[in-house]
Amino acid sequence: MSDDPKRETLSRELLKRAVVTRFTVEEVVIVPIFAVIVALILGGITMLATGVSLGTIQAAFGSLFTGSLGSISALSETLTAAAPLTLAGLGIALGFRAGLFNIGAEGQLLIGGMAAVVVGFSLTGLPLIIHLPLALLAGALFGALWASIAGWLRAATGAHEVITTIMLNLISFRLVDYLLRSPWIQRPGRADPISQSVLESAELPRLLLWIDTNLRLHAGIFVMLAAVALIYWLLFRTKLGFEFRSAGANPDAARYAGMRSGFLIVAVMAIAGALAGLAGANQVLGVLGRASPNFSAGIGFDAIAVALLGRGHPIGVLLAGLLFGALEAGGRQMQVSAGVSIDLISIIQALIIVFIAAPMLVRTMFPWAFQKERPADKGASRAPPSQPASEESG
Repeated sequence: MSDDPKRETLSRELLKRAVVTRFTVEEVVIVPIFAVIVALILGGITMLATGVSLGTIQAAFGSLFTGSLGSISALSETLTAAAPLTLAGLGIALGFRAGLFNIGAEGQLLIGGMAAVVVGFSLTGLPLIIHLPLALLAGALFGALWASIAGWLRAATGAHEVITTIMLNLISFRLVDYLLRSPWIQRPGRADPISQSVLESAELPRLLLWIDTNLRLHAGIFVMLAAVALIYWLLFRTKLGFEFRSAGANPDAARYAGMRSGFLIVAVMAIAGALAGLAGANQVLGVLGRASPNFSAGIGFDAIAVALLGRGHPIGVLLAGLLFGALEAGGRQMQVSAGVSIDLISIIQALIIVFIAAPMLVRTMFPWAFQKERPADKGASRAPPSQPASEESG
């Protein structure tokens, strides 16, 4: 553990704001909904302030909706974008629950994706039922190993995981660039850094080819849903999950109770890295079919916002991942149809996080949407998340 008690206290206070102590509709659903509404309104005001006409603003938001939910193709793109965001966001949310800031999902995603690509093109002659699970397992395993480095450094030396995961991100960027120029990975006949293509037996099958061959939704959506269910079960139905939550709520009390803090730190980081690695495998096996520089496209960083918006709860992360997937899919349509820069989507996402980080501001702006807490409820809301009665509701 760190030798700086003030820094540790600050970290715990910030993490308390990032997670909910119990699953309530107000905390996980209503607050994010109003945060999104206010962010969209401020996004429109931003466009108006930069000289965009009211007609263009209306067309932009119309395109945002139709591009995310307005057709089967739009739904396909929304779900395709949501899958890796949710997987990586789950890992970050798990770290929040255990009192850890995992900023390294981007690097873990890159390393996991590279491992999945290598397994995907190098193992020949295997049926899909064997080859695909092996490629996914490779992505999860190497993502877990990469994240475990930061976990071990935190447990063994007290090095803060924010610093080590950021440094590991930088290393992963350059390591991927190096690997993509290696003769045994680089596509033959190409001078640019691009990997060999994944074999068909390792691709995540597309689900809507019978409707339209251009629809990209693939079986990675089932991997995402299984991961949400697994993390929910792990956190709220297992002894290990109880220890994770206890360590996040009060690490001193957890150690006093005999919980192995070093093991818990490494275990949390490993599971978080495995989820980020699965997100990388999802991209290369289901969408890209190969690896290239920066194939992660910032998903690991966007996943931090997804975990914050989901308030550290698996169900909340799933809803946040779907929202951010919709914003990404709709943002592309908005740029094409209305001529509005896709950078506006980044502004809206940032505003959403601002309001999520200040839930009292949302409650003050919309007091009629929230029930007034009774004194007994306030006492219950301050109960540590290690209490099963408050965590398992919902």
